[in-house]
Amino acid sequence: MITTIFWTIPAASAIALFFAWYFFRQMMKESEGTATMVQIARYVREGAMSYLKQQYKVVSYVFLVLVLLFAFMAFILKVQNEWVPIAFLTGGFFSGLAGFL
Repeated sequence: MITTIFWTIPAASAIALFFAWYFFRQMMKESEGTATMVQIARYVREGAMSYLKQQYKVVSYVFLVLVLLFAFMAFILKVQNEWVPIAFLTGGFFSGLAGFL
């Protein structure tokens, strides 16, 4: 039996994506501001990207160790499901993508 919640969650997700797109379009129509504001925004963007690059470097080492550990536990020791390392990889990838975006 399919309950109402089964359809409510995807509908709410679609509505949230629509509003995110709408607010993005509204924001892109606005002026960037003065030359000083544009310059400050560029500095903030460069700083954020430098921070993300350093953070991703450290997290990637930890992430690699955990993927290898989960793969060992799943395929060698057989103490967990074989999908765990794959789910961990996809979750980590999309988490990093969300941080970048």
